[in-house]
Amino acid sequence: MPISKKLTKTINAKKTVSTKKTKVIPKVKKAVSSKKIPAFKTEAEERVFWQKNDSSDYIDWSKARPARFVNLKPSTKAISIRLPETLLYNIKMLANREDIPYQSMMKVLLSEAVREHHRG
Repeated sequence: MPISKKLTKTINAKKTVSTKKTKVIPKVKKAVSSKKIPAFKTEAEERVFWQKNDSSDYIDWSKARPARFVNLKPSTKAISIRLPETLLYNIKMLANREDIPYQSMMKVLLSEAVREHHRG
């Protein structure tokens, strides 16, 4: 039996389905920024524009490079933690001595401890 017949199953006389595995390659838009980005009067106007338009029509993403924003304020997350009363009292006393809020003192102490831990 020829190989082509082994790779093809006949479902009916009119229709055949290949059992041969093939790769599906997605079509990629050409990386050409042909349109000019309009000037926006407000941030809301710009937001609406980008919700309705594909950025690849305006920006050549093949030339994009990773960016680092080193001066951004780190995001914070509120947590709840149970501490022994004596530990909390001592942290509040340290914070009072430094004239800063005790939560800020806790962040400083935790940050220093983590940094020391990483140093070994």
